[in-house]
Amino acid sequence: MTAATPVPPAPVSSGRFGWGILATGGIARAFTRDLLRHGHRVVAVGSRNVESARAFATEFGIGHAHGSYEALVADPDVDIVYVATPHNLHAANATAGLEHGKHVLVEKPFTVTAPEARAVVDLARSRQLLVMEAMWTRFLPHMAFVRSVVAGGRLGAIRSLHADHAQRLPSDPAHRLNNLNLAGGALLDLGAYPLSFAHDILGAPVEVTAIGVMKDTGVDAAVATILRHENGAISTSYSSMETRGPNVATILGAEGRIDIGPGWHTPAGVTVHDADGEVVDRFGRPVSGRGMQYQAAEVERLLTAGEHASPLMTPEDSVAVMATMDAARAAVGLRYPGE
Repeated sequence: MTAATPVPPAPVSSGRFGWGILATGGIARAFTRDLLRHGHRVVAVGSRNVESARAFATEFGIGHAHGSYEALVADPDVDIVYVATPHNLHAANATAGLEHGKHVLVEKPFTVTAPEARAVVDLARSRQLLVMEAMWTRFLPHMAFVRSVVAGGRLGAIRSLHADHAQRLPSDPAHRLNNLNLAGGALLDLGAYPLSFAHDILGAPVEVTAIGVMKDTGVDAAVATILRHENGAISTSYSSMETRGPNVATILGAEGRIDIGPGWHTPAGVTVHDADGEVVDRFGRPVSGRGMQYQAAEVERLLTAGEHASPLMTPEDSVAVMATMDAARAAVGLRYPGE
């Protein structure tokens, strides 16, 4: 077996760009923590509750606390807006940021539907601004290693990919994840990860099949998908918000396989096997912090270079992933208000 491939050092920001955090929930806190840990300059936070914004600003040492999202995107010190609101607000919040001339990093899922995604992407392009989906998994070091193994032909022709994402999430019917009006459900919150992974490795599918289990509130509790891709490969996924799973991923090729995880969508270990099942390579797991700094570093790299689209997560790929999720939702009979 070859020596384990080391984890590259975490990127450190130059502090050139001012970040504005739109919303103050758990994911906003995790992202801000990683931003500050790696030298990024966070200049403002916005919430619909000014006391929440002030508490967040005090906790993280942020200079501006705004009592509305509108004030946050209008702040002249903000160069990049990070959208961390519930799913149903992503498109509107991203649009507001772009209309105020800000670059925007949008938490996954990018929007609720593919038409929403297309409108946001087209607006960013027309304004010559960056908009990118914060699918943080794609930017992690172990995923760069996985892509290099696949692209290098070490697995041979890819036959299949599987990834699961199952967590025990709040069961309270009033929680946003159980609320149809807030675009809740397992697919958009959890299934976005394995479906984006399938797109990343195999490209957009030519056929989408899905089955689901629904909750009394009308959202999906669990969804399983089968995708057929142009190269003949098949990808499968299982996402559930009612039980905690191993959260592992596997890529099978004619000449070997890759195993990722547990916790494949987070900084995770990777093992490469040859056609006989022997371990031929490993990738180390530890990274600094949660690992959300890598997507921020990519945003700043692009802006420094005068670019607006990352090859790791292009705007067009975000639209394509949303189209796959639209097809999966249609297959299980899940429609959100306004569709």
